[in-house]
Amino acid sequence: MNALNTLTAHDLLARMQQGECTSESAVRAILDAIGRVDPVLHSYLTVNAEASLTQAREADAARRGGDDRPLLGVPIAVKDVLNVRGQPCTCASKILKGYVAPYDATAIARLRAAGAVFVGRTNMDEFAMGSTTENSAYGVTRNPWATDHVPGGSSGGSAVAVAADEAIAALGTDTGGSIRQPAAFCGCVGLKPSYGRVSRYGLTAYASSLDQIGPMTKDVRDAALLLQAMAGYDPLDSSSLPAPVPDFAAALKTDLKGVTLGLPREYFVGGLDPDVERRLQEAVAVCRQLGATTVEVSLPRTRQAIATYYIIAAAEASANLARFDGVRYGFRAAGSEDPLSLYKRTRAQGFGDEVKRRIILGTYVLSSGYYDAFYLRAQKVRALIRNDFGAAFEKCDAILAPVSPTPAYRIGEKSADPLQMYLGDIFTVPVNLAGICGLSVPCGFTAANLPVGLQIVGPALGEEAILRVGHAYENATEWHRRRPGSESSARQE
Repeated sequence: MNALNTLTAHDLLARMQQGECTSESAVRAILDAIGRVDPVLHSYLTVNAEASLTQAREADAARRGGDDRPLLGVPIAVKDVLNVRGQPCTCASKILKGYVAPYDATAIARLRAAGAVFVGRTNMDEFAMGSTTENSAYGVTRNPWATDHVPGGSSGGSAVAVAADEAIAALGTDTGGSIRQPAAFCGCVGLKPSYGRVSRYGLTAYASSLDQIGPMTKDVRDAALLLQAMAGYDPLDSSSLPAPVPDFAAALKTDLKGVTLGLPREYFVGGLDPDVERRLQEAVAVCRQLGATTVEVSLPRTRQAIATYYIIAAAEASANLARFDGVRYGFRAAGSEDPLSLYKRTRAQGFGDEVKRRIILGTYVLSSGYYDAFYLRAQKVRALIRNDFGAAFEKCDAILAPVSPTPAYRIGEKSADPLQMYLGDIFTVPVNLAGICGLSVPCGFTAANLPVGLQIVGPALGEEAILRVGHAYENATEWHRRRPGSESSARQE
C-alpha cells in the first residue's frame, strides 16, 4: 500500500470511509513529506502542523459519528493569496509581512464546510505577478522534476506541493495561466474555472476582471471534487454568477464518443518546442481513438492577446495595489516625515521589481492622454477575442491546445528578459480575457524528463465538457501517475 500522502483525494476518502486509515495519519504523512523534501523545493511559506492535526482529529471524530461530508479530513494546501482566518496572507510580498487574515475567503469557507483540512500556505510570485515563482519575496520554489528548473507560476508552490506529494490537493489562482502553466510544468492537473463560477471574495486581487480561484490536483476526478465544493453564487462577490452548479463528477466518462474537439490553427504553428509539439499531437491522437471528432477552428486575435492582457491586467493591478500604503496594515517604512513620504518609502521598499513594473505600466495606460489609446482599445480587442472563442465553440464542444510553448526552463533563464517570459503565456491568457474555462492535464514528458501539459478549453460555464475530456484522456494514459525522482515511478491507486 502506498504512503498516504501519495493518494488522490477520492482514494484517500474511500480508505478513510472504509476505516483503513485516518485523517490524522494522512496529515502526519503530509507533514513528514514536507519535512523531507521542502527544504529543497520550498513549496510552502508556512506550515500549520498543530492546527492541521487538530482539524484532522476533529474530522476523524466526526466520521465516527456518521459525518460523510465530501472532503472530510482531506489535507489541502492554500496559495498565499487567499484569506484563511487566523493565518498569514502575505501574497509572497514584504509589504504584507505580518498580516494575519481575520476572515475566510468564500472558497475557503466552502471547503471548510465540506470538511477539508488546511495544512499550510504555498509560495507564489509576489501578488500573483509572474510565471516562475522566482518573484517571491521569500525565496524561489524549485521544480520537483529538476530542481534547477522553475515550477511555473504564479501558483508554483501549490503545483509543487501536489506534484511532490506534500499535499493531497491545493488551491491556486489563475489570472493569465497561473494555475494551468505550473500544473503543466510540474505534471499535475490544474483547473481554471469560468469567470464567476467560483467566488473571488477573500482573494487578494491582482486583476479583478481576470482572476479566478481553482483546484490543483493529482487527477481530474479530484479537480471535479474540489470544484463541486467551491462553486456557486456568492452575494459577497458582485462578479459571481447565479448559475446552477451541476454534478461535475457525473460528467466524467471514459470515452469521447459524440464529442467534437477544436484544434486552433493559430496554436499549432512553428515555435513550439519539438517535444511539446510531439506530445500534443500524440494526445490529439489518443482523443481520436477514444471516439472524438476533431475539426480545425480559428482564433484570429491570438497574436493580440499578450498585449491586450498586459495592458488590462496592469491597469487593474495599479488600482488594486494602491491600498497597500503602510497606513492600515502590513509593512510600514521607517523614517517618514509626512504621509506622502510614508507612501513612497513603504511602496518602494515593500514591493518587488516585477510588481513595480506592472504598477508603473498600469498607471501609464490609465493616465490622461493614454487611456483611449491603450486601455480602451485593449478592452475592445478583448471583446473580439471573446467573440473568436464564441465562433469556435459553435463548431466544437472543447478546444485542445498547448499550455505553454516550452517545458519548464532553468531558474534565472528568463528573469532578465521579462518580455520573453510574458510571451510564454500566449496560449493561456486568451482564456482569461474571454472569461471561459481551461484545464491542464499531464500528456507526457520531454527527452529531459520534464512534464508537458495538454490544455483543454471550454466555453463559459463549460466545466463539465473539459472535465469529461480530461478524465477520458487521463483514463487512457498513465502520465498523471508518474512521480518526480524516477522515470518509471508511478502513483498506484
